[in-house]
Amino acid sequence: MKAVTSGALLVVLMAVGCGPSRMGREPDDGSSIPIAGSADKPDPTLAGRQAFENPGGMWTPGQVADQAATLRKLGVAMDPEAFRDPTAHPLGAVVFLGGCSASFVSSDGLIITNHHCAAGALLYNSQGGDNFLRDGFLAAARKDEKWNGPAARVYVTQAFTDVTTKVRDGIEKVASHLQWHELIQQHNKRLVADCEEGRPELRCSVVSYYGGEQYVLIEQLEIRDLRLVYAPAESIGSFGGETDNWRWPRHAGDFAFFRAYVGPDLQPADYDEKNVPYRPKHHLEIASEPLKASDLVFVVGYPARTTRLRTAQEVGEAVDWSYPRRLRLCRDYITLLDQLGAKDEQLGIKGRRLRKGLSNAAINTKGMLDGLVQGGLKDQKVALETKLKQWAASQEQHRGAGAAIANLAKHYAKYRGQRDQDAATQEAVWMSSLLRAADVIVHMAEQRPQPDADRHPNFQKRNHQRMEQRERHVHRSYARELDQAKLVLALQRAARLPKGKRPALLRLVLGDKRPTAAAISKAVALLYDTTKLGNVDERIALLRTASTDQLTKSTDPFIQLALKLRPALQQIEDRADAYQGAMVIDRPKTIAALRAHQGGVLAPDANATLRITYGTVRGYRPTPEAALHAPFTKLSGMVKKHTGRPPFNAPAALIQAAKQGPFDPYRDSAVGEVPVDFLTDLDITGGNSGSPTLNAAGKLVGLAFDGNYESIASDWLFMPSVTRSIHVDIRYVLWVMDRVDGADHLLREMGLEPKLP
Repeated sequence: MKAVTSGALLVVLMAVGCGPSRMGREPDDGSSIPIAGSADKPDPTLAGRQAFENPGGMWTPGQVADQAATLRKLGVAMDPEAFRDPTAHPLGAVVFLGGCSASFVSSDGLIITNHHCAAGALLYNSQGGDNFLRDGFLAAARKDEKWNGPAARVYVTQAFTDVTTKVRDGIEKVASHLQWHELIQQHNKRLVADCEEGRPELRCSVVSYYGGEQYVLIEQLEIRDLRLVYAPAESIGSFGGETDNWRWPRHAGDFAFFRAYVGPDLQPADYDEKNVPYRPKHHLEIASEPLKASDLVFVVGYPARTTRLRTAQEVGEAVDWSYPRRLRLCRDYITLLDQLGAKDEQLGIKGRRLRKGLSNAAINTKGMLDGLVQGGLKDQKVALETKLKQWAASQEQHRGAGAAIANLAKHYAKYRGQRDQDAATQEAVWMSSLLRAADVIVHMAEQRPQPDADRHPNFQKRNHQRMEQRERHVHRSYARELDQAKLVLALQRAARLPKGKRPALLRLVLGDKRPTAAAISKAVALLYDTTKLGNVDERIALLRTASTDQLTKSTDPFIQLALKLRPALQQIEDRADAYQGAMVIDRPKTIAALRAHQGGVLAPDANATLRITYGTVRGYRPTPEAALHAPFTKLSGMVKKHTGRPPFNAPAALIQAAKQGPFDPYRDSAVGEVPVDFLTDLDITGGNSGSPTLNAAGKLVGLAFDGNYESIASDWLFMPSVTRSIHVDIRYVLWVMDRVDGADHLLREMGLEPKLP
């Protein structure tokens, strides 16, 4: 479930209910493992947890608090009302990193997250011969902690406010779908501006739930100085690599630590050596009670996106077009990046993060297709929708749901009418840092003359500094040969389309030449030979001040290409906006019917906002005939997997420590040794990477970092029998810190005393 697939990458990669019940099944949670002391302390809720079948749901804070009765039956050891308030403990300790989740674990702003969520920071600081991603990093003192770069952020959620009435005000008076979208955007911009006025420390946003049925204004503290504190070697943090990705059993120590800094006045500030550690209102405590099979656990985080409330027609589109295209895209660029990396180590380092993201996306996409087609989820989705329409037809309040579903299909078909051209154009713009920068410069020049309130949200003043910081951050991994090769491949892929579906971009680059591989390579090389945009200061200078007239006179080939391409990109944006406008009328009707059909309780699809999911530590059978997977892996299992060659090449110091010990107090009496990773039946997805896993008392027991292959398609339809999330056990994290890497000062900061030599 790795969260290396960024929001930008998702733009390129684009394309309810619960699974069958297994009543009366044998326990599949590993509960047959003897638990030391269990006979002395009978657990009155154990039987309830063992019988529990998770229906799925990435719940909003208020929804979890409303399920207090269920939580008490499962043995919750804290007041469920605590989950209602995002600023209270434990939610107030959980933060968003912009693509991953994380949590504060000390009063001095120490943050724990996944190792793969630290890849960007490790690569950003791998300069001058250092390779921190491969070798790991540990700051001996706070003065040694390394800045994550200008684009790094920590978001601490402060408040949720329902603004549905304000956002949808007047929509019935608007004539077209595009105007519906523009009116909603106008309302959103006004709400955000009012929210942020006089409060520069906040980042506000209006987020849609249930396909536009509900809109919520979210306030987040935006911390702009994030620093790398500690990450183990890649051969610990990513032990098993792509071979084990989305698989069980796992033995990855997928953890890392950052620290949040603020200005001397304790307010968020840009990076400065004078900044001081942020002091959060809440931080998580490390659990002292050992985690065991069948225990109640929670994951709190910021899951990125699920599609459970989409229609059967949208499932078909994913299966027939978007997922196959995404899979081909990933494989093509992975091959290219591997070739460049084999040729030049520095190109390999600069392309490493993209390559990992594409690899994860490829496995994810293949799993989606397997689940939807071979696993029969597509057919289940069609059957569920058929039942919903039949039921709604008999309900006076929801009689319009069938027509709304039909309208959604019409809207979607119209929106995707030029899907091949649109996707090819967006792919090229995203893959080339210079073409993307040129488009942003041209678009900014168009937007600048307008009053700030009338600009596209991305180009309002509140985002100007972020845009410049992003350019500087991206430039750290820029290399001409890498960027040029990606644009060549994007255009070659576009040229493979049938002639009538090729994007205008091909003609703009090649003129009247045939789109052969040689012609594309030659034309792209000429662009890079004569541009000045390879200089980040040049890009930022144009971004700040250039007017459309000035750009029109520019001789830079990327600027000229972006000027010619802008009308096509604007048409793509307009089509997407019109589609979103159409959705706000019909999708809420279908979701309201679905909610009523399911008894009135329905979790919204993930949308990168604060969510809670709960369930139990539990193994599973990949198929009904397969052997039961136990819920814990052990240190000895990692040693057995160790080959000395990537991706199973644990550091010599870890192997020696694993063979020699000592292990107490991190040894688990039930497992018999130090546990490494564990399984739960929790409902998570991309963006949950780094999310804290909490026990029944709200104490930290692990970090979510992945899911099993069989559950990938649960983003469309939750499958309780096989959906499992994978977590690194906090006891393994602490053992590595204490015994292997000597991070004693961090253990003490978290309130623990090092125990091992």
